[in-house]
Amino acid sequence: MHIARLQFADAPQYRALMLEAYALAPDAFTSSAEDRALEPESFWVKRLSDPAGLSLAFGAFDDQGLVGTVALKFSDKPKTRHKDSVIGMYVGPGARGKGIGSALLGAAIQEAQSRADVLVLTLTVTEGNTSATNLYRAAGFEVFGIQPMAIRTPGGFLSKVHMWRRVSHA
Repeated sequence: MHIARLQFADAPQYRALMLEAYALAPDAFTSSAEDRALEPESFWVKRLSDPAGLSLAFGAFDDQGLVGTVALKFSDKPKTRHKDSVIGMYVGPGARGKGIGSALLGAAIQEAQSRADVLVLTLTVTEGNTSATNLYRAAGFEVFGIQPMAIRTPGGFLSKVHMWRRVSHA
């Protein structure tokens, strides 16, 4: 297994993995598989190779291809340029329990540390997603709030836990 920054050529694998994520873990994401399946190829390419430089993604690859991903979203606004958001974290079921999530998150944190203007990383996690929350806590993230009724699902409303961590620079 290796971690690499995803490139334009990875867009088809990235799209397939994220559609799997939306389908298998619908409570973890604010987007649905049905909505994202309608997105043009340019949507997925932009996530990986945003011309404005406002997002990038990392992937975990094994012998079968892309098995996990995490993305960073950057702000272009002067007042919020110091904050990056961790988004789209997912590891496929067959690749879980092997430290891949931790390695992906580590790559995202390292990328943030390489950017002198980035001081804070933020993310949200669906309340009750213990494995993801534990992963984020182990990486130094702390809870700073809960947004009630953040997403509507067929079974009712779910809250989102907001987490953050300071970015240290060497």
